[in-house]
Amino acid sequence: MKEDNAQPPIKLIDIDAYTPYKIATTIYDVTIHKAALNRSRTFSLGVLAGIYLGFGAQFSTLVTSDSTLHYGITSLIEGIVYSLGFILAVIGGAEVFTGNCLGIIGFAGKKITLYELLTNWGVIYIGNLVGSLTMVWWMYETHQWEFFNHMVGAKALLIAHNKVNLSFNAAFTRGVLCNALICLAIWICFSGKSTADKIFSIIFPIGGFVASGFEQCVSNMYFIPMGITLRENHFVVDAAEKMAGRALNLPLLTWKGFFINNLLPVTLGNIVGGVILIGIVFWFIYLRQRTKKAHMGGPVDYNK
Repeated sequence: MKEDNAQPPIKLIDIDAYTPYKIATTIYDVTIHKAALNRSRTFSLGVLAGIYLGFGAQFSTLVTSDSTLHYGITSLIEGIVYSLGFILAVIGGAEVFTGNCLGIIGFAGKKITLYELLTNWGVIYIGNLVGSLTMVWWMYETHQWEFFNHMVGAKALLIAHNKVNLSFNAAFTRGVLCNALICLAIWICFSGKSTADKIFSIIFPIGGFVASGFEQCVSNMYFIPMGITLRENHFVVDAAEKMAGRALNLPLLTWKGFFINNLLPVTLGNIVGGVILIGIVFWFIYLRQRTKKAHMGGPVDYNK
């Protein structure tokens, strides 16, 4: 006999994701909240993000330093491992400049002024740089770069060398595609309802941009200064030349090469990828009518 007071089964795992419209409205509200944070808190969260992404960068350098697998497989492993940095940043609530390019949604919705948006970006960007350089100092002091007969340091040097030798066009376009994937990762994260959802949402978009050789300014704030720091160590240079199978010419691996040859075009590309390819497009699709109705004083359906 069926009991009248029988309870429905408990749903242990909820795999239902939020709708794209719900994701868009949530990100919209979050961008407004972030713009309202005071600068010291925003800066601190930016520093933490630089450190967190530095953890991912050094982890991926270590894991792939002596890989003899196919280039594609090695790159895939590097990307998946590097995702650690973004997992720490997203779950820990830190502020990454590239992901915050989605703040353009709040500006397009007329809830954030251009001054507020650019100030938010600038404070986070400087915080990311400070955190990344702090991580470079810590990692240098660990002497981890001496592991495996300086192969870890050699891998770091080769990564930095390759990045500063990109053409402006290559660095820019790789930056565009990189931040499209990063902002898509953030977008997917907002569809999830649990920490596990967010972690799985991060791995493949972030792993994909790393494996594809795309360029992110915040990652390079760790990778290139680490290479600059190690270029004066002849043991590291010798190991890098052995790893590369050729002599290395390192004239561009300088602070000028870092800022001008890489960071400038990559940052511009990241802004274009995050702002135009993702932020503006998704605002136009999901939030333009909401902005229009709110501006005209009409009713807005928040539960669409």
